Amino acid sequence: MPPKKAYGRTLLACYLGFVTQAICANFAPLLYVTFHRTYGIGLSQLALISTAFFLLQLVTDLLCAKVVDRVGYRPCVIAAELLSGLGLLGLAVVPDLMPSHLIGILLCVAVYAVGSGLTEVLASPIIEACPFDNKDMVMSTLHSFYCWGSAATALGSTAFFSLFGVEGWRILAVALAVVPLANVYNFATCPIETLVEDGEGMGVRQLLGNGAFWLFVVLMVCAGASEISMAQWASAFAESALGVSKTVGDLAGPCGFALLMGLSRALYGRFGEKVDLTMFMVGSGVLCLACYLLAGLSSVPLLGLVGCALCGFSVGIMWPGSISISSRAMPRGGTAMFALLALAGDLGGSVGPSLVGNVSQHFGNDLRTGVLAGVVFPVVLVVCALAVRKGSSPCERGGGRA
Repeated sequence: MPPKKAYGRTLLACYLGFVTQAICANFAPLLYVTFHRTYGIGLSQLALISTAFFLLQLVTDLLCAKVVDRVGYRPCVIAAELLSGLGLLGLAVVPDLMPSHLIGILLCVAVYAVGSGLTEVLASPIIEACPFDNKDMVMSTLHSFYCWGSAATALGSTAFFSLFGVEGWRILAVALAVVPLANVYNFATCPIETLVEDGEGMGVRQLLGNGAFWLFVVLMVCAGASEISMAQWASAFAESALGVSKTVGDLAGPCGFALLMGLSRALYGRFGEKVDLTMFMVGSGVLCLACYLLAGLSSVPLLGLVGCALCGFSVGIMWPGSISISSRAMPRGGTAMFALLALAGDLGGSVGPSLVGNVSQHFGNDLRTGVLAGVVFPVVLVVCALAVRKGSSPCERGGGRA
């Protein structure tokens, strides 16, 4: 293997890969009102953009479990960056060329959604395969870059539109596409190791037949649901349930959430060797539960906003922590394990917000009640983390050796 210092570019490439994923996930939703005014697309139709993005990520996660090990990490991750860049570039051009502007947008979203899904599956095992010390902390730092990317996309777009007007969104799309396209060079030249030797990694069937693996799947589902439920509904919750302005709601809600989530991951990346990861997960779950209760029960808008933003800090370690715990317990899980865990996290990210929305609608569009329904996810996550902590008994009975 090359000396450890040679893996700095690998880290940089994966960091920028997660920034790219954040751009792909967050840029188009910032333009919903603009698309509505410019192209006359109905708001209900615009909801298809997010649905298509996350659905295609789920499909990509599933296909990766069988494809990546055959093709190799480097070609796949380069393809991920190219697809992400081309999708963002296309967003500036294709909708204006299509008879249906919505179809044009969805085509571009489909292209960069596949790229984003590949990045989600590949970046974690690429880092896991590098000879770093304290991989739990490196993994947490890696995932913090999704948070920084989300916050930078929101703040950077706001600044750009303030200076040049929202009419220049196509220029911004082209500028954002430079990030993944430039990152192609990093992935093409950085050292990339394989997680397990050919033929030694566990297959999908082996993983699904392993009882311990299902515990990690539930952990990932709850991690994704705890995070995305609050992240997706924070702005609407702040504006409708707490009665604050949209600007204040966006800054204190989604943006505050993303910044504190990134801070949580960065702090663990810096000081993680001093704490027990599993107990940190338990504590995060308890704090997350408290944040959901504070947001949902408080009659004081400021406290509700604190609950929304602080929830970002509480969920920060959940996703990367679940991956680290799983890879430590099942070292032969290989790419299939990372792909299925990403699938589980995305599934939670779909189920959680849906539960909040449906419960809210059932109770007369009361988002407070919907947010309170979301407490089920941190509760189950704490139970699962304690089950892992209790002695790692599922793993000792075969979880890591199957």
